Amino acid sequence: MKHYLANTDEVLAEVKSSPETGLSTEEAGARLEANGKNKLAEGKKITLLQRIISQIMDPMVLVLIAAAVVSAVTELSLHPDKLPTDVFIILAVVILNTVLGVVQESKAEKAIDALKEMAAATSKVIRDGKHIVVRSEDLTVGDIVILEAGDAVPADGRILESASMKIEEAALTGESVPADKVEHALTAAENGDVPLGDRRNMCYMGSVVVYGRGSMVVTGTGMNTEMGKIATAITEAEEGETPLQKKLSQLSKILTWLVLGICVFMFAFTLFTNRDLLAHAERSQLLKLILEDAFMPAVSLAVAAIPEGLAAVVTIVLSMGVTKMSKQNAIIRRLTAVETLGCTQIICSDKTGTLTQNKMTVVDFWSSDEKLLATGMSLCSDAEPDETGEAVGEPTECALVNYATKLGLLKDSLKADAPRIGEAPFDSGRKMMSTVHNCGGKILQYTKGAPDELLARCTRMLVNGTAVEMTDAYRAEILAKNTEFATQALRVLACAYKTHAAPPAAYTPEALENELIFVGLVGMIDPVRPEVTEAVRQCVAAGVRPVMITGDHKDTAVAIAKTLGILEDASQAITGAEIDKFSDEEFFELVTKYSVYARVQPEHKTRIVNAWRKRGMVTAMTGDGVNDAPSIKSADIGVGMGITGTDVTKNVADMILTDDNFATIVSAVAEGRRIYDNITKCIQFLLSSNLSEVISVFVATLCGFTILKAPHLLFINLVTDSIPALALGTEKAEPDIMTRKPRKSNEGIFAGGMGFNIAYQGLMISAITLFAYFVGYRFEFGHWGVGESVHGITLAFLAMSMSEIFHSYNLRSHGSIFKLKSHNMILWGSMILSLILTSALIFVPALSNLFGFSEDIGLVEYGIALALAVSTIPIVEIVKWFASLFRKQKN
Repeated sequence: MKHYLANTDEVLAEVKSSPETGLSTEEAGARLEANGKNKLAEGKKITLLQRIISQIMDPMVLVLIAAAVVSAVTELSLHPDKLPTDVFIILAVVILNTVLGVVQESKAEKAIDALKEMAAATSKVIRDGKHIVVRSEDLTVGDIVILEAGDAVPADGRILESASMKIEEAALTGESVPADKVEHALTAAENGDVPLGDRRNMCYMGSVVVYGRGSMVVTGTGMNTEMGKIATAITEAEEGETPLQKKLSQLSKILTWLVLGICVFMFAFTLFTNRDLLAHAERSQLLKLILEDAFMPAVSLAVAAIPEGLAAVVTIVLSMGVTKMSKQNAIIRRLTAVETLGCTQIICSDKTGTLTQNKMTVVDFWSSDEKLLATGMSLCSDAEPDETGEAVGEPTECALVNYATKLGLLKDSLKADAPRIGEAPFDSGRKMMSTVHNCGGKILQYTKGAPDELLARCTRMLVNGTAVEMTDAYRAEILAKNTEFATQALRVLACAYKTHAAPPAAYTPEALENELIFVGLVGMIDPVRPEVTEAVRQCVAAGVRPVMITGDHKDTAVAIAKTLGILEDASQAITGAEIDKFSDEEFFELVTKYSVYARVQPEHKTRIVNAWRKRGMVTAMTGDGVNDAPSIKSADIGVGMGITGTDVTKNVADMILTDDNFATIVSAVAEGRRIYDNITKCIQFLLSSNLSEVISVFVATLCGFTILKAPHLLFINLVTDSIPALALGTEKAEPDIMTRKPRKSNEGIFAGGMGFNIAYQGLMISAITLFAYFVGYRFEFGHWGVGESVHGITLAFLAMSMSEIFHSYNLRSHGSIFKLKSHNMILWGSMILSLILTSALIFVPALSNLFGFSEDIGLVEYGIALALAVSTIPIVEIVKWFASLFRKQKN
């Protein structure tokens, strides 16, 4: 059936549904089971083999594989009767690294999928005669869907009701102008059909309701929609790397080339220093010199310089942070948002529902006829009472319906006496709404909206039951009362009415909203959320400037902003009309002056965001309406509202607040800072550890002895480094996390003294390792000296492993670790585990033989290595103390 050519009754009969009751739950379930989910075919997911190949093709892993291959050739050439254990260990590490990478990618994908589930699109439907909300993917043919401005159309459907509904269908038709929707059947063209763009009584998946409201019956779902026909597979944009991950990828490439360069230098240097021996050596000596003495140290250096666990650790810490934030009512839709949150300098927030509780209650009125005022307000609202009599719907309209109910004016009775026959729905441009009713043959119109906007359309005023001419004195009186209400932080709405001799020919704002009779004002209060005052204080302390944006009256906005501490003086507030007087250049200069924007329209939000961003400020912007999408998209951090937000704003947001609470944004900023802080601690720990390995191997090679071999370094990198590094990622926020100034968004990896810290800490651990080697040499040979020593290698391995284990404890804080009042039990556990595994390699004979360690290490030598390792803590504490003195003098 071509549903657009049939009338609504025929369509409903064909899909076996009813506009009043919809489908039954059982029938909907059966149809869903038979027809499948209402979603488009997804693109092919990355296979396990593709994941494995992706891990192996990492430049650092390729260097390791190359090192293993050449090591195998070397070992087999020099010792054909001996198994190349070093090669097996390197390959085992590569396999382990690959497996961990694949597992982590899978976990990260599952975590993102879980977050998508939490933010899944929903639709309002009628089932079993009740209005309920279901996931859009659970819609099926025959479902009755309620549509409102801001909703994304979830499936294809035939329109049953349209109240001035307009739908933007550019995704399908390419037409940017929204299409007016109707209910009646269409007439086919000569070819017996109607082009897609002209099917005014149909809704299609992928389009957006931008005005009005209506309902539809679902006629096509999933791949059976028009969207499904033109796309065999539509996938979401891939999650891009975060700026930090990109920097680390670049660092990985730089390190790889640096490693190759150092290896070539070491290889050439060894051959050069042994040039006389090369000239006269026999074949076996030549092979040993080239492969064992020159190449194997170069391989060890390559292994030492590669931070194998770095990329995995950063990804794991990010995904853990995102999961934690989701449990704190902030769903992160893009990983890049985590980093950007830590840099946020401006938070532009809506007032209603975000700074306030969004529980409007009428507490005052001004009118000569309160009953008519309440009747008009209730009828000119889309909120409806539930079974308890409490109104459900948009909070402001709920307050108006509840207000009438308290006066004995029940919404159902009012509707029965005066059924709605037409309307001009609310929009943020004109700030009002009108409904037309048939009151027993008398056609009556009610209009409610912003007092200043509605007053401009009134020519008369109701005074003691009589409509009199509107005078300047009356206007002044109305505006004075409006100001009085506003200064009490009340939200003020006005009501007017108009009679018609017959039903209007058109229900457009232009046709209806003129020559109105003013009835009165109501004042509503929306209490401030109790936790927001503290959140604003935290913002200010953290160097983040909170900015209030509202459609409310300026006086109301100023009163609430003062209560919250967002502004101190009314001169810091400005209205949308005043913004319009400024050019973009003028507003750029003035934007820092204002903290409150009142009576704004959605386009003003975009100007505010752009002005702040042009000043180089990282800006977050909240929004809920369909017209907020451009400003949310323009912001560095677009914040969608999970409760009141439309599908459109949620889809373009970087973060969704499931509780619509400003305090949650501040908590997310703090969490973003914590996550970034912990990632930099992990990077500093891993790179300083790798630097210590490079320096130790480099110095030892120059001095003509082997300090650590490739398997030893791989064990340190992947066990004694990576395990504590992951634990560092769970560290709680430092006490001063929300008293620091925001981090600059273009800040490099080594900013803030991290480059210096990596350098001196790498030197410190390498000095400890070299000293431990010489101690081992003395224990083995009975005197100090320089040369090959199995005992020295063993003690150097112990000292380096344990030094890095204890050094991880240093990284808990940028300041003194002894000032921390909390404990990281996960870090303690990881340190103990790493210590046990390191000790096992020394004292378990099978492992000791496998790694080529000495079996004669006693408790005295072990104690020396342990003491050297523990010394990293006081050394770093002393440097931190001097650094804090330097910072104080600098400030």
